[in-house]
Amino acid sequence: MRKSGATVKKPQVLSSQVIYQGKVFGIRRDEVIEPAGVRTTREMITHPGSVVVLPVLADRRVLLIQQYRYAARQFLWELVAGKMDAGETPLQAAARELKEETGYRAKRFRIFLEFFPSPGFLEEKMYVLLAEGLTPGEPAPEDDEKILARPCTVKQVEQMIRTGKLHDAKTIAGLLYYLSYIAPASR
Repeated sequence: MRKSGATVKKPQVLSSQVIYQGKVFGIRRDEVIEPAGVRTTREMITHPGSVVVLPVLADRRVLLIQQYRYAARQFLWELVAGKMDAGETPLQAAARELKEETGYRAKRFRIFLEFFPSPGFLEEKMYVLLAEGLTPGEPAPEDDEKILARPCTVKQVEQMIRTGKLHDAKTIAGLLYYLSYIAPASR
């Protein structure tokens, strides 16, 4: 157990080699001595981080999007999300992604959840943001995105979770946190 105020020991990196660097992620192999003294090789997927946006309309409906996900080989209902660009803050990335994917702009963004989706090998950190004070506009999706946006009531979202209609982990985590801790306080 770590004592409050104690120094957090860092791993000692003995060597590091970039194996692959693509548009979205990279692969790096590190030889390290971890804080517990274990000497090992770690192969990591590098990623700059991403945002997940939970847009809530004035009538308290949640805006979900549907798009085809090649890795899953199916259309998935999700929250708005995307990779953070170099130099972007989570709030800047959230505003950009919301506008690109749905056309909406938000007056207020608030980070309410942060997590590592798969910390065993993926360096990506996800920031989940609540977007409120929405005004509609024209979406500007990327060339490879065909997105359908749909407002859903809280009851519909709960039903989608309960019946297994949602298969995207970041969406399920963000919605469950919102429904459990944020939505009840705003009623």
